[in-house]
Amino acid sequence: MTRRRGYALLSALVALVLAVSATIYLTVTADDGTPRTALTDDRPHHGASVAPASTGTWVGAWSASPVGGEPGTETTGLAGRSVRNVVHANTGGTSVRITLSNLYGHEPLTITHATVALATGDGTAAADPGTMRRLTFNGATTVVVPAGEQIASDPVRLAVPHDSDVLVTTYSPTPSGPVTYHPHARQVSYVADGDRTEDATGTPYTRQTPYWRYLTALDVLSNEADGTVVVFGDSITDGITSTIGANHRWPDILAGRLHTALEGGRQVPRYSVVNEGISGNQVLADGLGRPAENQSGLGRFGRDALSHPGVKVVVIDLGVNDILRNPRLADPNKIITGLRTLVRQAHARGLKVVGATLMPFQGHRGWTAARETVRQQVNAEIRSGRVYDAVVDFDKALRDPYAPRRLRPDYDSGDHLHPSDLGFSRMATVFDLNTLKGAGQAEL
Repeated sequence: MTRRRGYALLSALVALVLAVSATIYLTVTADDGTPRTALTDDRPHHGASVAPASTGTWVGAWSASPVGGEPGTETTGLAGRSVRNVVHANTGGTSVRITLSNLYGHEPLTITHATVALATGDGTAAADPGTMRRLTFNGATTVVVPAGEQIASDPVRLAVPHDSDVLVTTYSPTPSGPVTYHPHARQVSYVADGDRTEDATGTPYTRQTPYWRYLTALDVLSNEADGTVVVFGDSITDGITSTIGANHRWPDILAGRLHTALEGGRQVPRYSVVNEGISGNQVLADGLGRPAENQSGLGRFGRDALSHPGVKVVVIDLGVNDILRNPRLADPNKIITGLRTLVRQAHARGLKVVGATLMPFQGHRGWTAARETVRQQVNAEIRSGRVYDAVVDFDKALRDPYAPRRLRPDYDSGDHLHPSDLGFSRMATVFDLNTLKGAGQAEL
């Protein structure tokens, strides 16, 4: 071989190597990192991926506190049935994840199939089929939640519009009672026999339920919210007398006010709002059982208030049940001390705390003059500014100006303790959105 032919052959080899390298480079750079099997039958449908679709901030879009074990599910739980929870997302996002709780279960909870989808909006169990996504947990479609614990799903891509209903469906094939639930949902959810988690028609969901089961949180990766406001309270926050299916609880309306203010260009925080109210909840006292059902505010504050993604502000409206449910006369100083303990825990996390005065309840069967005195003492301390960073005076806003120990008649649901829809709207309306700005004080 001549030297010239040798050079020519070497040049050809170099060119071949460069061409192959370029092909490999283009292939790698065109790959978005998604495994080739990501859209097979074992993954979410319709182009979804467990990886977040865009940048943003994880915030709470909906939540409900675990309250207790559902009566009648102690032995078998809901084995062999699909549970379709209907929840309302007050904030939009590009990806979602859920939290499932087995806090009150006595056995491990096995979920073999779980999905999330947007509801069609007609009040049924029907889903928009193009939005159906299969959920995974650490990459697997089956998850076992130990008794007394909870678990979060992997994120899944799903465009969730603001103010939309979301369907979260789970299927458990084996007994795992009792079912952890939230009894006063004020929202109809559904149950079907068999594994119907990916059914979009809603037809198999022939049974309705007033409960939320297993599901305690829906988070979204959001570009419209930078943080979460947690409203922590009792039945008034839970919205126990609000219209079913209308999302007229006062935290729902507060979330709507925040969204409208931002759309109008107002300089208010870009926050979502989640509801951690439990009917009958007290600051100091637990319910019965182990773990305690209707756990006290002091006992559940870390789990239900401080653990939310991006939490910035906690709004506390607790104390009236400590007065009403105490067989003896409640000590106002103990109630205030309990509230201050919650505030200190929030401050230790750098959070701001807005607190509410306790609304009047004369006319309710539990009202006495002595209990009214305790309420007035608690409210006086709250108004003094020595308990919370900021105060919303629900007492002043909803009381009857002609009989201030009572709710104004049009704000009263009829039981003289819980507001009507108009009363809940009034609560959200008088809440000063500017109080959500800033951080908590180091000392009060």
